Amino acid sequence: MAPKSLTEVSSPRLSEVARHWVYPKGIATTVWPRVEAKCAEFGVSFDAWQQGIGILALGKRRDGKYAATVGGVVLSIARQTGKTFLVGMMMIALCVLFPNLTVLWTAHRTRTSSMTFQTLQGMVRRKKIWPHVRAVRSTNGEQEIRFKNGSVIMFGAREAGFGRGFDAVDVEVFDEAQILTEKALEDMVPATNASKQESGALLFFMGTPPRPSDPGSEFTNRRMKALSGKAKNMVYIEFSADDNADPDDREQWAKANPSYPSRTPLESMERMREQLTDDDSFKREALGIWDAIDSHRVIDEESWNRQADAASMPLLRVSLGIDVAPDRRMAAVGLASQRADGRWHIEVDDHRKGVDWVIPWVKARTEKNQLHSVVVDELSGLVERRRDRNYLIGTDVLVTLAAAEGRDMAIASAKFFDSVMDGSLFHTDQPQMNVALSVASKRPLAGGWAWNRKDETSDITPVVATTLALWGSQNDNVKRPTRRSEGRRAVMLS
Repeated sequence: MAPKSLTEVSSPRLSEVARHWVYPKGIATTVWPRVEAKCAEFGVSFDAWQQGIGILALGKRRDGKYAATVGGVVLSIARQTGKTFLVGMMMIALCVLFPNLTVLWTAHRTRTSSMTFQTLQGMVRRKKIWPHVRAVRSTNGEQEIRFKNGSVIMFGAREAGFGRGFDAVDVEVFDEAQILTEKALEDMVPATNASKQESGALLFFMGTPPRPSDPGSEFTNRRMKALSGKAKNMVYIEFSADDNADPDDREQWAKANPSYPSRTPLESMERMREQLTDDDSFKREALGIWDAIDSHRVIDEESWNRQADAASMPLLRVSLGIDVAPDRRMAAVGLASQRADGRWHIEVDDHRKGVDWVIPWVKARTEKNQLHSVVVDELSGLVERRRDRNYLIGTDVLVTLAAAEGRDMAIASAKFFDSVMDGSLFHTDQPQMNVALSVASKRPLAGGWAWNRKDETSDITPVVATTLALWGSQNDNVKRPTRRSEGRRAVMLS
């Protein structure tokens, strides 16, 4: 539904309704007046707060470059607010104004991408826009709107690999940005480096606050950077209710959604409230409320500290776990064992920079002790296949592989979490583990979850290594690292 004219609706300014609005210094001009004038030709007008977003998003420095061409435009806006209409009309107007403009509109899910394509397809079929359109394609998995001046908007889902292999892209819209991985950005962002627009390329990130189970670190990090004052080249705009809002307080509904009740009718909000029975879900989706930063810890400090036991000692089924950071700057060897009381023990056996030290360290441990297992992340690059068995490279240490993208890692993570929460797992309160847990989050995997880094600088190798070690210690279906020898003890030697 098209917005009503400004004479019909008295709408608040952006500064009156946004909880946070951050923008680069040095904005000298903006493309927004041209976009707004073109939309007026199409019979479309905008509320004052929408105009405010457009002015900032399309702001330019004195050199003619978009002020947000580096940091992007980040919109944390609740559902049913009209962000798709606003950004969609902005993209349509830009495509008409600037020949040969290439826009990629990507969502996490295919269903969302298809729904957005249908929405924008309806928008361009308006009587005064349609003459600018050459074709709308929706066959063979290719969904796109092509304009007569050579501009195009293409739609696709990140889960289906959309975005790889493109070049000379001028605008990228990341819908459902609360579900956005570093890998997806690696696939898509480089395509904007070859933009031929004099003003530079633009990236839009728009979504709702991520759930704890979402891979939302990219969206979260952008918000934290903006609110910390460190964002010098980013536009960040957030609409949200008060953190302690009553989900049934309609005044809070209006705080979170500047389109309510004039454009978002009461029944739409009531429908979301009725269907989203979990208060936290409603607060995120309908009220735009972000979880407290500390709540993103997978294991809260109180539960973790409760299981600290400086006197805890390994005894039986001693296992090692090995994890290497993706950039290979850090690696960790974790240890797990059953204690004398039948409960479980974990500790960081060693944690250092680089990777070269890992194999000699583990080999020395297996020579001194009879281990139950050595478990290695299959992506570690430390394993070679010989005689249909897996060994640490250059050694006779037989290892058990944990599939990085399979059920093993999801099961291991769940067992680690459950063992802490039910009080059956103890640790020795090592600083490496405490720090690693503070920067660890979750990523969905195989119907469960696995450990994930909050950002690319976070080191969680101690957590992953001890998780793998615990999984190996509790598992009977593992490979014994060396031949059993009489007289060897299970306790790890120093």
